[in-house]
Amino acid sequence: MVKSLMGLLLAAVLSAGMTGLPVGEAFAQASSPDQIVGVWESEDGNLKLEMFDAGETYAARVLYGKLLVEADGKTFKKDTLNPDPNLRSRSLERAVLVTNLKWDAADGRWEGGNFYSGATGQTHSARATLVSGKLELRAYRGTTLLGRTMVLRRAQ
Repeated sequence: MVKSLMGLLLAAVLSAGMTGLPVGEAFAQASSPDQIVGVWESEDGNLKLEMFDAGETYAARVLYGKLLVEADGKTFKKDTLNPDPNLRSRSLERAVLVTNLKWDAADGRWEGGNFYSGATGQTHSARATLVSGKLELRAYRGTTLLGRTMVLRRAQ
């Protein structure tokens, strides 16, 4: 019986991993909405965001993005792919890329947000979950199954 339960659990974890779902969602740790506030960076160092309280919601501005800087690694690109022609000449430096994340106490995560990709000019739905001290930021289209999760750690 124990073997069959372990097999079912392993199958569920593997299925979640293959569908792109964050495996750790069952182990979410957030208990307070302000736990998201701070500076977070991707594990590969290619993205650094500052999450902040934006009043009724939470948002994030970019501090660094490998795809958002010129070849010199320092100068931020212009937002040339923005669907709003009035924003195409702005620098992506400190641009707010994540907006409208709302704390959902029942699920222990932030939901209903938007993620703007300065690299593509596209906006996706977003949600964020704290798992084992790391922030899983999921950007998706329509359903959470159709998306990508970025794992971020608190910056030192």
